[in-house]
Order: sequence, then C-alpha cells, then structure tokens
Amino acid sequence: MEMIPVVSSNLEAIGYDKIDEILRVRFLNDSVYDYHLVPEHHYQGLLNAPSHGRYLDTYIKKGGYRYTKRR
Repeated sequence: MEMIPVVSSNLEAIGYDKIDEILRVRFLNDSVYDYHLVPEHHYQGLLNAPSHGRYLDTYIKKGGYRYTKRR
C-alpha cells in the first residue's frame, strides 16, 4: 500500500486500499493502525483536511470503524 506523507503534529503518513477499504495511518511515534471498511471519501477527506488529526478523530475514530494495530 502506498503511504502518502502528511504534515501533522501526530500523523506521519496515510494510505488506502480501495479493494478492501482499509485506511492505514502511520503516526509519528511509528505506530501503524489499519481502520477497516472505511469508505474512500473518508480517505480523501483525511488527505485534504486542514487538520489531519482532527479529521481522523472526528470521522474515523469517533465514526466507530474497527481497527487493528500493525506494530
């Protein structure tokens, strides 16, 4: 999965798998989380948000998407 670097105080990079609808987020502390069954519009919204961390919290974390920690 291609990871796109972002400028954020908490996030390092964001990736998306269209087929499986997995949003991958790598944080500055090197932890990586996969959020499952996330629609592509949320991936695009996260990439284009003025605050990536706020978007992630509001629409993904509080949106109730299941997640797994990769490392």
